[in-house]
Amino acid sequence: MAKHGKKYLEVAKRVDPNRIYSPQEAVALVRQLSITQFDATVEAAIRLGVDPRRSDQQVRGAVVLPNGIGKTVRVLVFAKGDAAKAAEAAGAEIVGDEELVAAVEGGQMDFDVAIATPDMMPIVGRLGRILGPRGLMPNPRTGTVTADVGKAVREAKAGRVEYRTDRGGVIHAPIGKVSFSEEALLENLRALVDALIRAKPAGQKGVYLRSGALAPTMGPSVTFDVNALSTVAA
Repeated sequence: MAKHGKKYLEVAKRVDPNRIYSPQEAVALVRQLSITQFDATVEAAIRLGVDPRRSDQQVRGAVVLPNGIGKTVRVLVFAKGDAAKAAEAAGAEIVGDEELVAAVEGGQMDFDVAIATPDMMPIVGRLGRILGPRGLMPNPRTGTVTADVGKAVREAKAGRVEYRTDRGGVIHAPIGKVSFSEEALLENLRALVDALIRAKPAGQKGVYLRSGALAPTMGPSVTFDVNALSTVAA
């Protein structure tokens, strides 16, 4: 069992570990649990009733959170010609083609999101071993391989969050900062849950949304009733 410091243990007393909070209560409480000096990120962890070992039950996608995530997102785009111009006009910090692929191979990693046009993927594909482990590899399923790079850049900067099930069938995603209002965090959390329901695998059986928890960076978690949150039929 991990050892926690005095600050962590003190704020942890505010959480009843045997209680499943309502989404509204959980959002209100998690804002009080940060022990960092900076504006901590609020992370959501949602357990799904899927078997991630089966390829047809892996849940992966992206959602644009209505209130953003409270972070400046640096976007890199692999594109050329008019698409490159559209990416720059939309606010992408780094835009390029073959030379940019070589630069990333050489260690340039000062970006948070990577987007590519379909025609660039035969070249970008060789970056899989570099970008894949970091969760940065462009992928059509998450909307980061697209001809409409301008839209993808704007969404990334507006608060677009990618998600995918881990080995335990759990989705981890940021939903904002502890400085956000309760209403803003709740709206973002609801948008994430609705996106997960829309991404529900056709072959999934039984309870889909199993459980949910919220936690600030380095702080204790709050369990909440994830099924009380959705506006979409599961």
